[in-house]
Amino acid sequence: MAQKKILLLSVSAGSGHIRAAEALLSQAGISSPDSTAIHLDVMDYVTWVLRKIYVDSYLFLLKYAPSLWGCLYRLTDRSTQKSTLHRIRRWLELLNSKPLLREIARQNPDVIICTHFLPAEILSQTIAAGKLNCPVWVQVTDFDLHRMWIQDHMTGYLAPNENVAQRMREGGIAADAIHVTGIPIMPSFSEPLDRKVCTQELGASTRLKTLLLMGGGAGIGGLHKIARHLLEMQGDFQLVVLAGKNAEALGELQMLALHYPDRLIPLGYTNKVERLMACADLAITKPGGLTTSECLATGLPMIVTAPIPGQEEQNASFLLDQGVAFHAIDLRTLKISIQHLLTHPDELSLMRAKARSIARPYAARHVLDIVLEKTGETACLPESCNSL
Repeated sequence: MAQKKILLLSVSAGSGHIRAAEALLSQAGISSPDSTAIHLDVMDYVTWVLRKIYVDSYLFLLKYAPSLWGCLYRLTDRSTQKSTLHRIRRWLELLNSKPLLREIARQNPDVIICTHFLPAEILSQTIAAGKLNCPVWVQVTDFDLHRMWIQDHMTGYLAPNENVAQRMREGGIAADAIHVTGIPIMPSFSEPLDRKVCTQELGASTRLKTLLLMGGGAGIGGLHKIARHLLEMQGDFQLVVLAGKNAEALGELQMLALHYPDRLIPLGYTNKVERLMACADLAITKPGGLTTSECLATGLPMIVTAPIPGQEEQNASFLLDQGVAFHAIDLRTLKISIQHLLTHPDELSLMRAKARSIARPYAARHVLDIVLEKTGETACLPESCNSL
């Protein structure tokens, strides 16, 4: 069998879409000897105009006007593909993405997987114009389905769960084009880990309960503020705080740790999050699709905070409905939820069991198996991507 070339297209508007593509890239290197994968951030191949629209404006709204972003999310979800708003947006996308189309032609892939709706929408128009004959798949990266994920001429859709798959069918997508795979996460999250070993690596206590704090937000506060308030609580627990690449937040946490040397462990960026989750009894996090999928894969109960209006609100609703998370709207309710769960270990254990029951730790492998199988059944022409 000839080696298949997979092109993964993501968008750096938030980290989830990028991380899903990186998970597929990593899995391809492990379990697909008959394929090679390449990952492109679409924002590296479009004009500054499109970057302003899809990245800068998005991040600005999330920071300064999240309610306005929520309104736009709902407005675009209700609009039809034939609406004036969508027609103008698609025209702008195609006009400003010619470098991307040239790069796709240069790569000449056998199959494309999009982890963001933007490249799917651009390629839908390209296929309609007869300039692309390569199969294009869409991987949804939240537990919600916005209308813009549904595009004409897509080969297939990869859904995070059955609820989203049902919404796809209701949106007019053929049932045989929909595959429930979960959200791709790194293969390391499917590996069994020894909690004691991971805890010792971290330099944490094996005696105390461990809370893993992975993000702040509007209405809750920054990491330093949250950590300080939690450490003032009574209880035999320690707090691991992941500041990521936020050097300022890490510095503040390190100063705070001087006052709580045995209870606070501040950390910067790490690519070993699965080992931190293996140490934890409870995660406090924003409800992004990737992070929550990682928590589910490790059987880690959650308290979700400050969801972004739109997709993260829907993620939070899904997690609460499944009984694997609490929702804290402010510091007071966060502290109450933590106190409740730490004093009700049976409930925490039940949440852990439910998390494992709905987890899809092998989603990345499942996605690649489906896509490569279908690509083998309907191989695209050798010149399929050279006509762009």
